[in-house]
Amino acid sequence: MLLTTLVVVAITALSVWRHLRQHAPARPAGQACARCRAAVPEGARTCPKCGVPLQVFEVVAAPAATAAPAAAAGQRHAVVRADVCAGCGTCVAACPEDGAIRLEKKLAVVDLAHCVGHGDCAAACPVNAIVVGAGDGVQRVEVPEVDRSFRANVPGIYVVGELGGRGLIKNAVNEGKVAVEAIAQELPPGQLRLDGYLHALDVVIVGSGPAGLSAGLEAHRVGLKYVVLEQGSLADTIRRYPRHKLLFAEPLTVPLYGDLWISDASKENLLAVWETIVRKTGLTVLTEHKVTNIIRRDDILEVVVPGRKFLTRRVVLALGRRGTPRKLGVPGEELGKVVYDVAEMEDFKGRRVLVVGGGDSALESAIGLASQPGTTVTLSYRGTSFDKAKERNRAKLDAAVAAGRVRLMLQSQVREIRDDVVVLDVEGASTILPNDDVIVRIGGEAPFAFLEKIGVRIITKEIRLQPDVQQRA
Repeated sequence: MLLTTLVVVAITALSVWRHLRQHAPARPAGQACARCRAAVPEGARTCPKCGVPLQVFEVVAAPAATAAPAAAAGQRHAVVRADVCAGCGTCVAACPEDGAIRLEKKLAVVDLAHCVGHGDCAAACPVNAIVVGAGDGVQRVEVPEVDRSFRANVPGIYVVGELGGRGLIKNAVNEGKVAVEAIAQELPPGQLRLDGYLHALDVVIVGSGPAGLSAGLEAHRVGLKYVVLEQGSLADTIRRYPRHKLLFAEPLTVPLYGDLWISDASKENLLAVWETIVRKTGLTVLTEHKVTNIIRRDDILEVVVPGRKFLTRRVVLALGRRGTPRKLGVPGEELGKVVYDVAEMEDFKGRRVLVVGGGDSALESAIGLASQPGTTVTLSYRGTSFDKAKERNRAKLDAAVAAGRVRLMLQSQVREIRDDVVVLDVEGASTILPNDDVIVRIGGEAPFAFLEKIGVRIITKEIRLQPDVQQRA
């Protein structure tokens, strides 16, 4: 009798629990981990169950964009796009409202209590990083469609890192690890190879930046059969990184290495650490291997590089959002002083900078750098006019040249880059220019065309920005 009663009570309790679970109110947004769905305490930065930083899923969890931005009600105010802002400070000088916009950690930040939305800051911004609107600011960003394991719509392909919409080193490291953890669950180490493909790899990782190296280290750690393919040199993404200084507010946990904590260090320091990790772990990285195509053959993916093919069951793409920049092809271009983008113009304060190019990106870089205290800016372009640039940028450049803030060298080409000078050919005559930094903005090969070629779906997502608390790490 007692046993029967206990069974009835247990069944009743189970039924009540199921009923309450099915009819419980939905958990508020931000209260559950996007990966494992565990409850996350308010204010937590990492999931208490799986340990992954929640910021990793900011773009993944964002909703798909509507056909057109919805109209918003409320007071108009400026919103800074944190992924575009270069920290030049032009907006601060242009704003007539004291304290409405300021530079904080090399990023323009809007104070809603003082901003009245007149838009002078947006008009002055050389990189079009500021918009004026009402309500919450919404950033629309094009990204590959992936799930919370960074699995794309093409079976067997994962997309991680900067290409996913957030160019943060700590995110890239975590995303690479999360993707390979998911692959390891699908392909346990030691599992028999598919018939007819005895030599197939478990995973091919494309790219050796922070995301690619982290993915490779995790694959190495768990015993998957893998290779990391890099079209250039090891950690080429970091070598081309546009920032002089990299600030980590918290340590990164790198597979097989442990906590990596570099406070306000240079990219050269990070490169040295990365190279040490690869050397000590024996990570398999093949440089000068540019992937040109990925073809699906039944349950196997064929990764194509010039003169060679790799058969694999999974592919992790860690290509970088900037793609492959076009290079000058001159002696000295491999020096650390040469970069192909600008993320924080404040880093170039008081330096002698040469900007190369004649498109909007080159003009915007030169204009923004010219506003930095003590910075000497020279713009070199092989043409005679900037016909391809927007009229707005041409007018700003003309004003900067007239004010003596930018030195313009038309019909000029870089011939050699040295540690402290640059050699240019200016209208047939050799000119030596004292120089600290060279910023090359002459275009490149964007990665989205490659993604579309292999079938990865690109979608637009809406990420809500909080103007008074925007951060970039």
